[in-house]
Amino acid sequence: MTVPPTNINPAGKLMAHQLAMPKLPVPTLKETLDKYLTTVRPLLTDAEFAQTQAAVQDFARPNGLGAKLQQRLEQRAASTNTSWLYSWWNDVAYMAYRDPVVIYVSYFFQFYDADRKSLQPQTKRAAELVSGIMAFREKVVSQELTPEMARNEPLCSIQYNYMFNSCRIPVKPADMPATYDPKTNNHVLVLRKNQFFTFDAIHPHSGKPLSTAEIQAQLDRIIALAGENKGLPLGALTTDNRDTWTDVRAKLLALHPGNEQVLDKIQSSVFALCLDDSSPVTREEVGRALWHGDGRNRWFDKSLQFVVFENGKAGFNGEHSMMDATPTGRLCEWVLDSLAKGKVDHGSPHVSIESLPEPEQLRLVVDGEIAGAVRDAEAKFDKLAAQHDFQVLAYDGYGKGLIKTFGVSPDAYVQLALQLAYYKMYGECRATYESAQTRKFAYGRTETGRSVSMESVAFVKAMADPNVPHAERVAKAKAAIAYHGKYMKDASEGRGVDRHLLGLRMLLQPGEDKPKIFTDAAYAKSCHWNLSTSQLTSEYFDGYGWGEVVPDGYGLAYMIKEKSIHVNIVSQHLGNLRFRHYLTEALQDMRVAFESVVAAQGVAGKSKL
Repeated sequence: MTVPPTNINPAGKLMAHQLAMPKLPVPTLKETLDKYLTTVRPLLTDAEFAQTQAAVQDFARPNGLGAKLQQRLEQRAASTNTSWLYSWWNDVAYMAYRDPVVIYVSYFFQFYDADRKSLQPQTKRAAELVSGIMAFREKVVSQELTPEMARNEPLCSIQYNYMFNSCRIPVKPADMPATYDPKTNNHVLVLRKNQFFTFDAIHPHSGKPLSTAEIQAQLDRIIALAGENKGLPLGALTTDNRDTWTDVRAKLLALHPGNEQVLDKIQSSVFALCLDDSSPVTREEVGRALWHGDGRNRWFDKSLQFVVFENGKAGFNGEHSMMDATPTGRLCEWVLDSLAKGKVDHGSPHVSIESLPEPEQLRLVVDGEIAGAVRDAEAKFDKLAAQHDFQVLAYDGYGKGLIKTFGVSPDAYVQLALQLAYYKMYGECRATYESAQTRKFAYGRTETGRSVSMESVAFVKAMADPNVPHAERVAKAKAAIAYHGKYMKDASEGRGVDRHLLGLRMLLQPGEDKPKIFTDAAYAKSCHWNLSTSQLTSEYFDGYGWGEVVPDGYGLAYMIKEKSIHVNIVSQHLGNLRFRHYLTEALQDMRVAFESVVAAQGVAGKSKL
């Protein structure tokens, strides 16, 4: 059933650098503890910080438990063929996670509609996307795709092994990933009216891909087969608690011998294509429909789900466990760019429908108990979705083009704007997460960028004080931006705080007391991400996002385009409209401050002539 996750062919372009990539390093204990104290300081009172310093000093004692855990971690790093973090992170952050994956873990991309004429009919838009996706898949399977690069360094490509023909399988106590042989599994899973269908996207005899016209013909057939009445939404089971879904899946397998083959067919498909019968229009409507929809016409365990709505709008939903958003973002951007520039081979426009096998409808045998579980899952999903608010800030006042003229990093600048907006709304700064990728290392994934600093707090307070001149505000902003840039660079080089401390905590042995550093209130407070943020920018995306990671927090996904800044704001009804208002104010206030300094410098320069 599965293909080894370490499938590496160094002769191919995609994995050419894989065997020579450095391993994720283990920072020194002193470096991480010093950095930890620096990051928690702005979140604590003087008394709290003194207590945290004592806990850190105790952990750092020569020959103490901290030193023992550090030695164990160094030994683990030396003995593994992958990364000291890889299996832990996949398990702790994803596979052992028991809450629903949709809302909390899955993420989405909303495709930009550059040419609205190309959106109709639905099956034509979908067929064109399928052609582009299959073309990218061929590059991955053949390993002709070149690895991603960052600052002229190749990035780890292991995640591409889980891109196609892959699925998350519910298991206790931790789920497992399954990947299937792409040579023998060329079928696309199509969901329509809560029903499941498949068709082969490769001609079985010639081995050539179906033309776009042939794909459209198959999708038209599926639309007709699905009819007007919706089926029992078995896909809703994938929105449930993972233990609950594990139990229901076991009952499905025990109920009828044919159910195993049906589930195998779903899991082994190249990807899922959801042909929704709704027509969302606004950014908020489309974003929510891609993020979670109504929870029915989906299979959220699939690594890749592409969604095309009745009106032709489209996007992507990703299962996060084995892939981060950078490889899937590359996939989607490549497909959209290739389609826009006419680089996808659509084949002949003529279709011999008789030569195409009928799409197969997949039918799971259910009983009253299974049907009841589906209804329960629907009810829980509806309640969970209703607990969330989703708003979009599409700010077109300026973008990275102007920010760069200020001589600062656009990403760090927007991070300050997010903190300033939070401060305007709540009167304090709280723990803020920004994702940093560590894929310059073999089997690297992410590290936490701890965005709140003493410098960023000084900046937001200066912005809130009407008596502070713009020159001082900008100076504080630049100090905060410099700190942020240094921390993010360290994080991307495997020298952040959070993954190292996780590794030390994982190596505690039975009978060993948990060190005070992990029971101290500062540790929980500094890992309680009231702002969970990340940037992924593409001119082909009209937004992306995910759910908040703590009940009293926000999920903030942002794109910094040349002339605009786009932020998707998610929370459990914490006042997203007000946050959007304050974020708009923050961006405007920062522009005024920076432009006033630039103008003053221009006047000063002219006076010297």
